[in-house]
Amino acid sequence: MTTTRRAFGILAAGAALGTVVPAGPAGAAPHRRLVAHDDFRHGLGQWVTELQDGGTVTASHGVLEVDVPSGATVWFKKRLEGPYLLQYTATAVSEGGPNDRVSDLNNFWNAVDVRSPDDLFATRRGGALAEYDYLKTYYAGYGANYNTTTRLRRYVGEAGVRPLVYDYTEPLLVPNRPNRVHVVSDGSTVQWWNNGRLVFDYTDQEPYTGGHFAFRTTWSHFRISGFRVWRLSPQQP
Repeated sequence: MTTTRRAFGILAAGAALGTVVPAGPAGAAPHRRLVAHDDFRHGLGQWVTELQDGGTVTASHGVLEVDVPSGATVWFKKRLEGPYLLQYTATAVSEGGPNDRVSDLNNFWNAVDVRSPDDLFATRRGGALAEYDYLKTYYAGYGANYNTTTRLRRYVGEAGVRPLVYDYTEPLLVPNRPNRVHVVSDGSTVQWWNNGRLVFDYTDQEPYTGGHFAFRTTWSHFRISGFRVWRLSPQQP
């Protein structure tokens, strides 16, 4: 593994306390600053939705609810620049609804569309997965393909090209169980954690260090809460 001391300290503390409490070496003071958040109590003002075949995406009473029959991408409007730590909690709903398939807790992050690199939203996309091939981005697919695969991809902005970094058959989604996800973008260090477990740990020699984040899924039903983004600062000697 290539876990940096800073990233490991932050994630270890978060797993232990149920929230992110960045910790430095030898009990040093936290080195982080909250730069973005949404408590999902005031609608979708901070988000852009791209739905392949409709469905519903709502934000109220502390929950972002995504209930869709096919492809859906929910973008955070604000562009994020690293180094940062992003966190949220997502639950795959299994209550007998038509979209309660329990599959595809997916994310794009540090995404840039090569067709409009200065403005992700200047290019129209309709929610089908192939439309995102023109992104340069990291893509985590957790419990995808009917909850049989967990993969990390590094998109390079070319149609039909989705380079695979890691391909696992576990861990996978558990119906109605919260997934406390932490995403670390720290220079060449790219990490995706779930419930304190380091799922993807990738060192990118040509890293994507800034861009947009999105929740991505297909034919599923999720409830998401606690969206936070922390700016990471270099540790002092």
